[in-house]
Amino acid sequence: MEMRRRLPIGVELVKRGIVTETDIEKALEYQRQHPSVKLGDILHILNVCDAEVLIENIGDILGEKGILLTSRTLKIKPTDYISLELCKKNKCIPFEVNGGKIKVCFTDKIVGGKTESIKMLLLNKGLVMEQYITFEKDIDKILDTLGAEASGDITKTTSSGTMIELIDSIIRTGMEKRASDIHIEPLTDEIRVRYRIDGELLTEAKIPKEKQQQVIGRLKAISNMHQEKQDAQDGRILLYDDYNIRVSSQPNVCGEKFVLRLLKKNENIRNIFELGYPGTQEDLKKSFNKKNSITIIAAPTGAGKTTTLYSIIDYLNSPEINITTIEDPVEIRIEGLNQIEIGNKSTFSGALRTVLRQDPDMILLGEIRDKETAEIAVQAGQTGHYVLSTIHTIDAIEVINRLRKMGLSDYDIASTLATTVSQRLVRKICPECRKEREFTKEEKEIISRLAAKYGKEVNLDNAKTYEAIGCSKCNNIGYYGRIGVFEILNVSDEIKELIVRGASTIEIRNKALEEDYKPLIMDGINKVLKGDTTLEELNRQLIIY
Repeated sequence: MEMRRRLPIGVELVKRGIVTETDIEKALEYQRQHPSVKLGDILHILNVCDAEVLIENIGDILGEKGILLTSRTLKIKPTDYISLELCKKNKCIPFEVNGGKIKVCFTDKIVGGKTESIKMLLLNKGLVMEQYITFEKDIDKILDTLGAEASGDITKTTSSGTMIELIDSIIRTGMEKRASDIHIEPLTDEIRVRYRIDGELLTEAKIPKEKQQQVIGRLKAISNMHQEKQDAQDGRILLYDDYNIRVSSQPNVCGEKFVLRLLKKNENIRNIFELGYPGTQEDLKKSFNKKNSITIIAAPTGAGKTTTLYSIIDYLNSPEINITTIEDPVEIRIEGLNQIEIGNKSTFSGALRTVLRQDPDMILLGEIRDKETAEIAVQAGQTGHYVLSTIHTIDAIEVINRLRKMGLSDYDIASTLATTVSQRLVRKICPECRKEREFTKEEKEIISRLAAKYGKEVNLDNAKTYEAIGCSKCNNIGYYGRIGVFEILNVSDEIKELIVRGASTIEIRNKALEEDYKPLIMDGINKVLKGDTTLEELNRQLIIY
């Protein structure tokens, strides 16, 4: 666990007679195989001494109160006070309430100024937090149990609960499992509930067919949809404090299907480098924050374009500049920005015309969908503004062709287009259960062949990769969370000349490869070599072999 005093925690424990030097040697050997696990947790896993004495002494060494978290210690249901999602995010478990005080366990990875949000949350509920530390393994065990109970609630509520409880259970379970979307689909003999987690659809539950009309009625009621109307409809659920939920209904041959998009309110914007953006701060400055220009993010639907835009805006945001966004819809609210949501009677092009009269320095345009919007965006770029937007193309260089097909002239494209970024999302290998191994001969040949194709060099000497195994944390999938794979085209003067001449994308690509352009595949291979993902997952997204 983390060091708070001059002596390492292992030395302190030996000095106190809690463990022996041999115990520490065994723990360090274990840690070499599991580098993310702290020493105190390893000693607990190896069961080298009394666990209660161990955690109390670790707490004392760290200046915290240590407690062994067991079923005997756990005297309340944690999720009655803190949502399962927040418990997982903060690695914490409320375990006892006495009067106006609530005792909460954290791992020592979390303590040290990072518990303030939980403290304030509980204070708003009239409870003063008393902070403890415990073993991460024991917190994870209880979180797994709570997660399983949440999943079981759907099945239990289907048979014995009301329809209000059933729909609430489906939605809350989706939140707990980090789902981005919930699919409620009528089939021939049943209703299927699926969650999209890290881009993959996973079946969670099945509801009897006879409950179909009740399910539809309840979903329409809380989404503010017309009950009798059976055409496609859009609605919103605003019953949950931390989420805006967009709802879409679509009739099919078996009934009406519903898709619920879960959008967290006031979600923290992730740092652009946390998303997997390659390069350095200097590279970022080179690609963004240019006046009289346009930056375009290109990717298919669901590949994280909007998240990247928000991260760029957050990076560039300051009180000295006027930033306006035009979105459909506004997914994350950012303090200090003027955010405009496109309604049924407005368009991107119409809103953009109005915004240009509002003295903006920087404009985030949700999407360039047509020639009219593209032309106004170019005009904005040519009159001193910096415009960021998205477009649907397969890679960064094809953005040029897409703008040409919309009807923009080569001169307008060359004069305003500064940077294009293409991206995909790949699943990150789960750090808890991954297993290190060497690349196979075939995998090395694939990597070497791709690197040679793009004129790049890759060092495979002593290179290692990981096997996706599966554990309770990652729902036995082997992957947990996603990371972006990027390619960045900085439109240099030489490339501008090619665009003006009407050069093909093949000519432009060849020139870009001579400069600093690295294709999506190469950034993906770099992330495989770093251990972020696997070659198999990269191939699933980009089809590289």
